[in-house]
Amino acid sequence: MDAYTSFARVYDLFMDNIPYHEWCAYLTGLLREYGVEDGLVLDLGCGTGTLTQMLAEKGYDMIGVDCAEDMLEIAVEKKQESGKDILYLLQDMREFELFGTVRAVVSICDSVNYLLSKEDLVKTFKLVNNYLDPGGVFIFDMNTLYKYEVLLADHTIAENREEGSFIWENDYDEESRINAYALSLFIPEKEDDGGVWYRKYEEVHEQKAYSLEEIQCALKEAGMEFLACYDAFTRSLPKKESERVYFIAREKGKQSI
Repeated sequence: MDAYTSFARVYDLFMDNIPYHEWCAYLTGLLREYGVEDGLVLDLGCGTGTLTQMLAEKGYDMIGVDCAEDMLEIAVEKKQESGKDILYLLQDMREFELFGTVRAVVSICDSVNYLLSKEDLVKTFKLVNNYLDPGGVFIFDMNTLYKYEVLLADHTIAENREEGSFIWENDYDEESRINAYALSLFIPEKEDDGGVWYRKYEEVHEQKAYSLEEIQCALKEAGMEFLACYDAFTRSLPKKESERVYFIAREKGKQSI
């Protein structure tokens, strides 16, 4: 079943606990620290475009890539409302194509965890390396092994709101390190007579847990230069209990003109 189809309608509603402004401040701080203060930036796995919009407001020329058409439709609506000149492309991150190179690629909110094999990781990282300017920067975050094994594991998360409800059931397989979560959505829909009934939608998502060493090896195999790994929203090394980590890598192999 395709992910982010029916969920796209209420994604921003149920993700309103994410402090996007703080995330954007942290990300732009990293970009500037590594010399990217402006220019063309690709948001890989951009979803509904919330962070893409914020980066555009910070002065970056943005491209957003996502494989979920329903999510991109909402991103385009936001673009039209804001008037920002953002290019959105409906593409799989394992096969994305651009018209030229960019100064930086970012991928936030654990999009890279949706790559379920080392082969897919390396394939995606090679494309990133290919489409970066000489010395360009790749910044992405990932959920950690600790988060999947301890915090999510086989737990169920549920939330009930007037605008809708969801049940998120996790099923983590220790051998494959793949976390499958079944998402059930209950969305209110109004009848002509003013009554309300609830329609149920179901989706299944899968993400994979990787060790820090596996990600570094995949970056190296893709030809990139690993620069740093931080416990999310800090400049500290990851801890055993880190739930999210940020990786920074640099393009390697091109010659500046």
